[in-house]
Amino acid sequence: MYIHYTHLEDYVQQFYTRLGITDPTLLQFEEMALRMGLKVFYWSEKSQALFIDGRYYIFLNENQSPKQQWQDFCHELSHVLLHTGDQFHMYPLFREYQEFKANHFMYHACMPTFMMDDLKLNYSAPQVIRELQEIFNVEYEFASKRLLQYKSKLIMHR
Repeated sequence: MYIHYTHLEDYVQQFYTRLGITDPTLLQFEEMALRMGLKVFYWSEKSQALFIDGRYYIFLNENQSPKQQWQDFCHELSHVLLHTGDQFHMYPLFREYQEFKANHFMYHACMPTFMMDDLKLNYSAPQVIRELQEIFNVEYEFASKRLLQYKSKLIMHR
């Protein structure tokens, strides 16, 4: 059965393919940033993306776990790839909309559908969330929510 990808799923797959990232072992923000020419810095503040002098920078909170930093990187990457404008001077509802979209993008960037499609996992087994957590280097709750999104889509296309 062929399942059509959403625009976001297509975008993520094409983006990763252009970067040469085709399996979960390559989903590392340091490697992605290098391939994109994107600078990543660590600091004690909340993670964010900034556009300074014609370049994008992602600042990650240095006190977070590697899993949280990966998730934050993907959230901030959405702002780099898909958004414009300075959120500090933006209408609050539009800022809220951008954050909603960035959170949605984050789930698909951290655990891309095309990579999940290739896994030979028993999606009904209780340990599958732990397996996904390890494969994609995400937190348990994150993997659980993404698996629910993924399975919901499969059910809709039956």
